[in-house]
Amino acid sequence: MPTNHRIGRLVFGFGVGFVVAFIAFKWITNPAPRAERQLEESIVMLARQQLADTLSLDGIEIVDPLAPDRKIGKSYVYRATSGWEVSGYYRRGKDDRWHPFLMSFDESSALRKVKIGDAALIERAKTDPLLEAIP
Repeated sequence: MPTNHRIGRLVFGFGVGFVVAFIAFKWITNPAPRAERQLEESIVMLARQQLADTLSLDGIEIVDPLAPDRKIGKSYVYRATSGWEVSGYYRRGKDDRWHPFLMSFDESSALRKVKIGDAALIERAKTDPLLEAIP
């Protein structure tokens, strides 16, 4: 009788091992997560460029999902109902404090809105339809 239990445990162990190996293989070879990550990275790179262009600031430091700094705050890139949203922080120099931003893009990756927490740009936001400044 002990031999039957030993054989049963071996068969069970090989069966579970095969199932785990098969699931791991399918997970590793699935191209969808890599494609999604590449799309997210391209949106964040676009957001970096658009933020600098929209704010017309040279040499700004940016904390975003590709360059996270948890001491400053969390940053995200995620799909919205009609495109993408990217959040993060920027500052103009070492003496400036970090300002939060949220950028919205449509399905074709065109910039729809930039919300920033920067009191210095409130007057400019009144004339720029893409910019919304929150003190």
